[in-house]
Amino acid sequence: MKLIIDDANIDQIKTIYEYYPVDGVTTNPTILAKSKRAPYEVLREIRGFIGGQAELHVQVVARTAAGMMEDAHRIVKELGENTFVKVPSVPEGFKAMMALNREGIAVTATAIYTPMQAFLAAKCGAAYAAPYINRIDNMGYNGIQVAKNIHDIFRNNGLKTQVLAASFKNSQQLLELCEYGVGASTVSPDVIQVLVKNQAIDSAVEAFIHDFEGLTGSGKTMSDC
Repeated sequence: MKLIIDDANIDQIKTIYEYYPVDGVTTNPTILAKSKRAPYEVLREIRGFIGGQAELHVQVVARTAAGMMEDAHRIVKELGENTFVKVPSVPEGFKAMMALNREGIAVTATAIYTPMQAFLAAKCGAAYAAPYINRIDNMGYNGIQVAKNIHDIFRNNGLKTQVLAASFKNSQQLLELCEYGVGASTVSPDVIQVLVKNQAIDSAVEAFIHDFEGLTGSGKTMSDC
């Protein structure tokens, strides 16, 4: 499963990249709005940092298929290879997805709440389909199970589209999808940070250091022996 950062804060992105093996960055209009900066200024900065081999997912904002196509062309022109254009899974979006697929532009189908949305997006040629886990939960359904169902639909129908699970509230949700083998998950820096935040882990490390220093002296490490 690919692990992708869901944020546009360059400092947060740099911190996660320093400590964790991630595969790229996803953004959306709401995330970009939080930066209070010009969208392409932020996105070019992110692309410049993560490089051309990492995935960058950027969402169209236009309401019509024609407008979505224009947005997509500008996004790819500005941000280059390995840029995935996020398109809402609505009728106008499906129309745009099919056209973009014919042009060879990679699409991430977004705003997915139901398996049939994902199925239609996959039939349109989307590379990824992004179900909103926490938002589905808030509607009274099981977001994790919906993502699993979508994954199974893709595999059972011979579709190449991968699940890109989004909108997590805790690390347990991420673990379940990792165990299931979905293609990718996009996660906020806060959730990534808590993947290994555990008092038992910290205590074990401190105990090892304490015992070693008892043998060799305070502040000593293996490089000092």
